Parts: sequence; C-alpha cells; structure tokens
Amino acid sequence: MEKIPIKHSWAEPYKIKMVELLKMTTPAHRKRAIEAAGYNTFLLRSEDVYIDLLTDSGTSAMSDRQWSGMMLGDEAYAGSTNFYHLEETVRDVYGYTYVIPTHQGRGAENILSKTLIKKGDIIPGNMYFTTTRLHQELAGGIFHDVIIDEAHEASNLHPFKGNVDLNKLDALVKKHGAKKIPYVCVAVTVNMAGGQPISMGNLKELRAYTKKHGIKIILDMTRIAENAYFIQQREEGFSKKSIREIVREICNHTDGATMSAKKDALVNIGGFLALNDPKDYEEASNLVVVYEGLHTYGGLAGRDMEAMAIGIQESVSDAHMKARIGQVIYLGEQIKNFGVPITEPIGGHGIFLDAKRFLPHLDQDKFPAQALAAALYIDSGVRSMERGIVSSGRNPKTGKNYYPKLELVRLTIPRRVYTQAHMDVIAESVENVFVHRAKITGLKMVYEPKYLRFFQARFEKL
Repeated sequence: MEKIPIKHSWAEPYKIKMVELLKMTTPAHRKRAIEAAGYNTFLLRSEDVYIDLLTDSGTSAMSDRQWSGMMLGDEAYAGSTNFYHLEETVRDVYGYTYVIPTHQGRGAENILSKTLIKKGDIIPGNMYFTTTRLHQELAGGIFHDVIIDEAHEASNLHPFKGNVDLNKLDALVKKHGAKKIPYVCVAVTVNMAGGQPISMGNLKELRAYTKKHGIKIILDMTRIAENAYFIQQREEGFSKKSIREIVREICNHTDGATMSAKKDALVNIGGFLALNDPKDYEEASNLVVVYEGLHTYGGLAGRDMEAMAIGIQESVSDAHMKARIGQVIYLGEQIKNFGVPITEPIGGHGIFLDAKRFLPHLDQDKFPAQALAAALYIDSGVRSMERGIVSSGRNPKTGKNYYPKLELVRLTIPRRVYTQAHMDVIAESVENVFVHRAKITGLKMVYEPKYLRFFQARFEKL
C-alpha cells in the first residue's frame, strides 16, 4: 500500500492572551472616510480601519515578557537601570560598542547625519528611504543610489535585490573622492524595493572595498533579523547557522547602525544609534542631549528601554522569524494565485502590489499607487500605503518630482497581530479590486507639505 506523505505545516510559536475588538464598517462609510481623508490612508482614523497594514512600525504585539518588563521601568532621569540592560543587550546581540537610545529610528538618523555629514558630502545607499534621505539632505549631504539594477524591477527574481553595485560605488569614489564619502548607508532589508535582502557575500565585498578607501559602513538595521532569515534560507553556507549568529555576522562587517526598534525589536516606540568609533560616539552623545534627551534615555521612558531589550532577544529567535516571514509568504502566494502583480521575490515585512502593472491605464502623474490604496480600503477596510511617486518626493534643488521605477502599494504585516484568516480576507479583497481595476480613476494632489509629503498630502479624484 502506497504511503501518503505527511504534510508539515508551520504555526505561530505563541498563543493569544488578549484581543482588541475591531469596528466593522460598510463600503459607504469607508467611501466617506477616505474622501474626508483626502484619499490618503495616513489621514484615516484608526477606528475606521478593519485590518491595518499601513506599517509594521510600532504596531506589533508585545509578549508577556515584554509587558512584565514594562513594570520594571527605572524612571530615573540619569543612569536608568534599563539603559544598562539595553546597552548590554545591544552589545551581546549586535556587537556594537556604544549605544545611544532615541525616541525612534529617525531620531537616530538625525543624530548620525549631524555627526558624520558635512555640506557637499556624498552618501551612497542601497536605495533611498524617505526619512533617511531627508536627514542626509538637511545635513547638507547628497544621496546617491548604488543598489543593483534588478532592485528597480518588480518582477525580477534576483534573490538578493538589496545588494550594492560595487561598480556604481566605485564610480562615485572616482568622481568625488573617498574623503567626500563619510559612509555608505546599507539597509537590511531594503524597504522601498519591497523588503528585499542584501547577501552576506555582497556585504563582505563592500566591507573590503570600504576598508581600502577608508569609508565607513552604517546599517539601517531596523529589519536585520528578517534579512538574516533570507540569508539563512537563500545563501550557500548559512543554512545551518542560527538567525542570531547571522545577525551578529552582518553587524561585524559594519561600523555602526541606526535602529528603529518599532520593527524587528517588537516595541511600540523606541530606537537607538549604535557606534564603534569613540570620537563619533562622543559627538553623538553631545547632540542627543540637544535633540532627544540625556544619552542614557534619549527620549524614552525606562520601561520602553526594558521592553526593547527583551524584544531584541525575542527577535533573533528562529521560530519567531520562521512564523513572521511565513505569514508574509502565505499572503503573497495567495495574492499571486489570483494573478495579481506583486514585487518578487516576496520580501520580509509585507507584500508590495505593483501598481504600474495593476493599473496600466493610469500614468504615474495620476498617482496610481495612491489611488489603488484608496480603492482597497473602500472595498474591505484594509489600510495599506503608497510607496511610489508620492513617497519619492521632489528633488530639493529643482523642485521636480522624482519618478521612481517602482510604483507600489505596501501591505505591511505587523508582527504577532493577525491570523491566517485575516490574510485570506486581505487576499480576497485584493483579488476583488483587481477584477474591477478598470473602474479605478487617477488622483490629483491638492495639498502638499514641504517635507515627507506622503504623510499629510491630500488628493481629489480626477
């Protein structure tokens, strides 16, 4: 008799202790809500959202250990016990020597930019991120994209689309000189490319090159454990290494990092700047007092630092990361099965709908990703966000729009929050919108703030 193969399914490595009740709304209600919000999902009230995929930043569910840690908050103004626990954890897990807490990741970006960047400096990076590039520009720097070309193609299946193109970097060094490049900004994973990872091999090559030219490497490490998972699964020689080991190896090839702990580290608020150079640390310690708070709390309560320290340890668990990425892949495969165009390979923190292929009848100037995010909300109450021309912003010198090759809608999955049934609801809504996509019309921008316009811009239907 033929043996039936046993199917080995994965399940979340946790159980639910507490739930938040959600408000159910009608399409008519949601249509009024999105019109009132100027067709910008950032301006919706959260009470009008059913499944919130706006971001994975600060929206994850904390564990019972983290909540118990919140009760151990030492709220001393200086020298909090929780700071020293956080410092010890960062040194243990990531290996950096110096740690400065900040209220969130952009606080660390601000301090780093003011510490390392001089007017006219060139900052290469593996694709821009909105707040990171803005802080670099405000400090007088000029961002240059040195990511591989494959990253700008949503359908390209390159396993490490976050890799740095060393030829592009070398061309910048030859043109401007290494002294004009204070550091290379390396994101792990690359958010704007669809949560795409960088390989360890590429990072090692980059380290060798930057050492030769005396250039630092600074990580945007907000999703470093997710990047480590892809290295473990896709890169030769790492399948038997733990997430924790790979995370430490990534950091060992760099000189410092900015961290938004609201992602990987599973907290609702918080971040840090980590450095190895004592002179850089001294300058950053002086600046953090001006912009954030004392160098031992950096705008955070002691309880927040304690929850962050515990969350860092939980984030590098193999079981946690398998379930976290597994849920994203499950949603992505469901959406792909409906024939919907998405960014591939499936990334770490969400599914990125390819709005250019989804809505080919809309030119980029009509904000197709913004229109698609609004249509998805009206259909089901699922809140997503635009990652295209609106997020890309304008050239600060010319005032003209940037036109990114990628025009995406991000369905970002919070960690440990939603069930597989929620993923099915999301996928079915995307399918329904896709079936009726010809009815979606473009938008015009009627209000544009000076900085980071995607947060507060308002639109009207054409």
